[in-house]
Amino acid sequence: MVEIPVKGEDSATAGTQGSDYTQRLIKIQNIWYKRFIDVQLPYRWNLQRLQPGLTLDIGCGIGRNLLNLRGQGVGIDHNDESVQIARQRGLTAFTPEQFQVSSFNQPEKFDSLLLSHVAEHMTQNEVVALLASYLHLLKQGGKVIIFTPQEAGHRSDPTHVEFMDLKKLREIAVQLGLSILKEYSFPFPRFLGRFFLYNEFISVSCKK
Repeated sequence: MVEIPVKGEDSATAGTQGSDYTQRLIKIQNIWYKRFIDVQLPYRWNLQRLQPGLTLDIGCGIGRNLLNLRGQGVGIDHNDESVQIARQRGLTAFTPEQFQVSSFNQPEKFDSLLLSHVAEHMTQNEVVALLASYLHLLKQGGKVIIFTPQEAGHRSDPTHVEFMDLKKLREIAVQLGLSILKEYSFPFPRFLGRFFLYNEFISVSCKK
């Protein structure tokens, strides 16, 4: 576990785009017990078993899933400070503007698009618009992988906007013209999502 230095709070921010949100992510990753327990192990295993290949991580934050992708991920985030920290961790990450002029901005470059704990910060229509803007970068047959929190996780963050359950994730896939491959609850059965902070909805669909 790489420990990241925490800077002072910046109150002049909003949503997920400001320094305060980056510092929140850092504090979560620096919780003391995470120095001794690999809490990412089951989530890393779950992501890798989906065989995402080269993945564009949209809303990569400070790079949790980029680390889990082990060199097979490129990140985009609208929070410049989060992108800087991801880069300090040796990861490939860009702001949307930086990505536009990067060598990775090529049609059908990626095997998967990943949206991990991002959709719940938006409305359903905004999620559709966001994914649609990057869909041309996905290969034919490539995967769109979406992770969202269940009830306990959704309540834990005041920046969450809309509860994105499997029904809404299915609707998003349909609106984008994707074929649904699988959907499930992880790491525990669905009913535990009301109590366990880190239970997730998993949706995997593919580009026709």
